[in-house]
Amino acid sequence: MHNFLVLGSGGREHAFAWKLAQSNYCNELFIAPGNGGTQAHGKNLDLKVSDFIGIAAACLTHNIEFVLVGPEQPLVEGIYNYFKTNGTLKHITVIGPSKNAAKLEASKSFTNAFLAEYNIPTAASLDITSKNIEEGFAYIDSNKPPYVLKADGLAAGKGVLIIQDPTEAKENLKEMLQGKFGEASNKVVIEEFLDGIEFSVFVLTDGESYKILPIAKDYKRIGENDTGLNTGGMGSVSPVSFVDETMRNKVIERVVKPTMQGIRDRGMDYTGFIFIGLISVQNEPYVIEFNVRMGDPETEVVIPRLKNDLGELCVMIKEGRLGEAEIEIDHRYCTTVFLVSSGYPEKYEKGKAITNVPTKITDGVVFHAGTKLEHDILKTNGGRVIAMSALGANLQEAIKKSLEQAEQVTFEGKYYRKDIGFDLN
Repeated sequence: MHNFLVLGSGGREHAFAWKLAQSNYCNELFIAPGNGGTQAHGKNLDLKVSDFIGIAAACLTHNIEFVLVGPEQPLVEGIYNYFKTNGTLKHITVIGPSKNAAKLEASKSFTNAFLAEYNIPTAASLDITSKNIEEGFAYIDSNKPPYVLKADGLAAGKGVLIIQDPTEAKENLKEMLQGKFGEASNKVVIEEFLDGIEFSVFVLTDGESYKILPIAKDYKRIGENDTGLNTGGMGSVSPVSFVDETMRNKVIERVVKPTMQGIRDRGMDYTGFIFIGLISVQNEPYVIEFNVRMGDPETEVVIPRLKNDLGELCVMIKEGRLGEAEIEIDHRYCTTVFLVSSGYPEKYEKGKAITNVPTKITDGVVFHAGTKLEHDILKTNGGRVIAMSALGANLQEAIKKSLEQAEQVTFEGKYYRKDIGFDLN
């Protein structure tokens, strides 16, 4: 039995906490900082995810042996290296990659170079800084719309613009290089637009062996029929109907295997999750992005379908035995629908009282994200508030259950999409 710490405060971290609380390998569970729902499974610790000194002290105080990292920020800032190189912390296993490996998410240009080196299919691209902005303008002039502009660094999932008008594209390129997304857009990657349907593949690795987790699809736009502004994710589904055995095998052979080869060749310390964002273009998979952690809201549909003991998988990663694991997946569909605050993803208010949250649901789980408990009153504390996950024999049944749960919960300004999975029927 081991003590675990889950780092983060969103729906993804609540899903991890919910799953670890069921583990035969988990003794005590801590979540930092957690949210209004995670404390049902363990003890919330009031620590910021980048407070490495505070996190280390808590690990020593509570005899924590495993740190499961949810968000990208601490990984990009080097939490793996911080623990690995500190004599008093070396015995603690961080489930997440090293700072160098985290560049696969932190830098679009680093990733594009990696993809090119290992012949992994992706969009054609061009790196632009203020020094070669004229090259960017020329690229826009010589190519057909739409134009895809990506901030090279981390921009909280909002650093991607898809623009139809060439004049508007040039203006936005200029604004990005002038700091529209802060330092993240000091360099901008202009990419070829790929027309297809997106999906997400999740890989768990100990650096040598790997296992494929349930495949999912998320819905980023605020409005129904995928309209309006991009968000952190309004819902997701798993499995994905168009990802059949043929497509899955193409992804493994053309993307997963060469990615793992590149990680080994480059001597990257990589334990944890690889999230591969893909697009199917005429039934051929192309990589859109890598993330070095699980997705959110995809975790809220992947974890309920994972039958394995998550604590045991963490132990197997530590011992370099992941290759021995047999991943067992629930054959049912899982869907999640996110309830969000009015105004999200732009300005929104916090502190709204939340009522009628179902506690025990048959074939369903409520995952908290932007919530907090204040004097035993549950209140909103973010843009994305609560994810309603449900399992069903088919997509329609799962969606129906998720929407029924979403209808029950009440808070001022509640909004959710009623068409999650609309394009998969």
